[in-house]
Amino acid sequence: MCAHSPTCPAAYAADHEAAAVLACHPEQGWSLLCNGVLLFEDTGELLPDGRVVEPHRTSRRLACAA
Repeated sequence: MCAHSPTCPAAYAADHEAAAVLACHPEQGWSLLCNGVLLFEDTGELLPDGRVVEPHRTSRRLACAA
């Protein structure tokens, strides 16, 4: 799915939250990362295979590219 160089971390990699943001909807509280992960403002995640990652605190916040 990723066309960046270097390639973004895979959806199941430990650092998957470091992937680039493809779509950002802060008014709805979610962002779609390049690796197919849906990242929610409460830090919960939905992985491409449908698995849910419970909210957890990280340094990453929803941020939209200008």
